[in-house]
Amino acid sequence: MASKLSHASRLTRVALLAGVALGVPLAAPAFGQATAASPQVQGQISLADLAERVMPAVVNIAAVTTSETRGRTLPQLPQLGPDTPFGDLFEEFFNRRGQGQQNQQGERQAPQQRRSQSAGSGFVIDPSGIVVTNNHVIGDANEITVVFGDGLRLKAEVIGKDAKVDLAVLRVKHDKPLPFVKFGDSDKMRIGDPVMAIGNPFGLGGSVSSGIVSARNRDINQGPYDTYIQTDAAINKGNSGGPLFNMAGEVIGINTAILSPTGGSVGIGFAVPSSLATNIVDQLKEFGETRRGWLGVRIQNVDDATAEALGLGTARGALVAGVDDKGPAKPAGLEIGDVIVKFDGKDVKDSRDLPRIVAATPVGKDVPMQVMRKGKEVTKTVKLGRLEDGEKVQQASANNKPAEAAKPAVTSALGLELSAQSEELRKRYSIKDGLKGVVITKVDSNSNAADKRILVGELVVEVGQEAVNSPEDVTKRLDALKKEGKKSALLLVSNGQGEVRFVAVSMN
Repeated sequence: MASKLSHASRLTRVALLAGVALGVPLAAPAFGQATAASPQVQGQISLADLAERVMPAVVNIAAVTTSETRGRTLPQLPQLGPDTPFGDLFEEFFNRRGQGQQNQQGERQAPQQRRSQSAGSGFVIDPSGIVVTNNHVIGDANEITVVFGDGLRLKAEVIGKDAKVDLAVLRVKHDKPLPFVKFGDSDKMRIGDPVMAIGNPFGLGGSVSSGIVSARNRDINQGPYDTYIQTDAAINKGNSGGPLFNMAGEVIGINTAILSPTGGSVGIGFAVPSSLATNIVDQLKEFGETRRGWLGVRIQNVDDATAEALGLGTARGALVAGVDDKGPAKPAGLEIGDVIVKFDGKDVKDSRDLPRIVAATPVGKDVPMQVMRKGKEVTKTVKLGRLEDGEKVQQASANNKPAEAAKPAVTSALGLELSAQSEELRKRYSIKDGLKGVVITKVDSNSNAADKRILVGELVVEVGQEAVNSPEDVTKRLDALKKEGKKSALLLVSNGQGEVRFVAVSMN
C-alpha cells in the first residue's frame, strides 16, 4: 500500500491530522450556550441542531514552538579593502542569513532560535476550562492558544500528555463558565452508526462533517494500545484532537489520523475511542501523568500452528515470550511458554488485548490470571506494578556471565543446520555472552523455517517448551514430539542480543 500514517505537521500523503501552518483566518460559528448533554436525535436528515448545540465547545489549538539552536561560530568575513568591488556583496550575503552580528572577537554567529507554528483541534470537557486534544498537536510547544468559535483566545497550560495514545489535557482560565461536552460510551457504537466530526481542517476554522462508524478496533501500528474507531466522516489535516460525536452529542472518539494517498480525506479516518481515552484523561487531570498497570512480560500472538503445538485447540490468548526478572510476573510464577487466556476476568482473545487490559487495571491490584501451561489451565495471581516505573527499570543494562564452553557438534533438522556454541561462532554472529541454545548456521530457503523468517546466527533455545543445549538435544526432542503426534514443533528462538520469540515449524 502506497499510503502511510505519519504526523500531520508535515504535509505528507497520510497523516496524523494536526499541524497546518497558522496565518489562515479562523472562520468559526457564533459562540453558543453550554449544554453538558443532549437528547437523542433520531430520524433527522439535518444535523444542524446537533451541530449548533456542540460547536461552541469545540476549539482550535494554535501551538508555537521556539527552539534554541546550538550556536556555531562561522568564519570571520574576509578582510577586504574599501576599494574592493566585492565587499558589499559579501556583507549582504552574510546579513541576509542573520550572520551579520559579530561577537567580541569579531566572529560571525549563527541564529540562536527557530520558531515554528502549527494548528489543530480540541474540545472543552469541563466548564472550568479543561481541554482535550492530541499530544502531537501541541508537541513541545512553548506557547499554546485555545481559540473559541466567537474569537475568544485564551492561553493554555499543559496539565499532562500521553504519547502512547496521543492524548493531551490542557487548562485555560476564564472569568465565565465555558461551553463543554461530555464523553459517551464508544463500546456501545456499532458499525454503521452515524457520527459527526468537528474540527479545524487546514486552518479554516470550525467545520462539520458526518458519516458512520466504518469499523472498530483498528490496529494502525501507531502504538501499543491501538484500537481505533474507523470512520468515513471527512476529516483532514488540522482535525487532530477534534471530537467525533454520536447523535446524542457525546464524544465517542478523538480524531487522530487519516489514511490517504493525497493528504486529503478519502473516507478513511481514525479516532481514539472514548472507552480508552477517558481513563487516560482522568489520570492526566489528577496526576499530570499516566499510571498504567505493568505485568512485566513480553508477549506474541498465537497462530494456528502455535496453538496446535501448544495443545490450545484454537488460536487464542497472549503467548509469553519473555519474563522480566524485576517485573511483577516473575514472583507471580509466570513462565516463558505460558499462554494468558484471561486477565482480571476479561477474555484475552489475542495478544493485542492484553496490553490494553493490563494498562487499564489499577496499579497495585491483585489480579487473577487464567494461564494455559503445557495443555492445562492454571490460575495465577499477580500484584500489578506501574508501567512507567517498569520502563525505568528496563533502561538499566544487566551484566551477563560468560557462557560455558560447548563441544563442537553439527546436525540438520527442520531445514536448519544446527551447531553447538563456540567462541568462533559467538564472535561471527555477535552472540551476547551468557545466552544459551543451539546456533543456527544455515537455513534451507525452501523450508518452512525460512518461511517463518528464522535466520542464520539465531539460537534455538527450546524445542517443545524444553531447553536444548546441543544439536543432539534438538533431534531427540523432535523425535519425542513426533511420537506424541505433533504436526509442528514449537521453537523458542533468540537473536544474538537475547530477544526471544516462539515459532511453530512444521515437521512434515
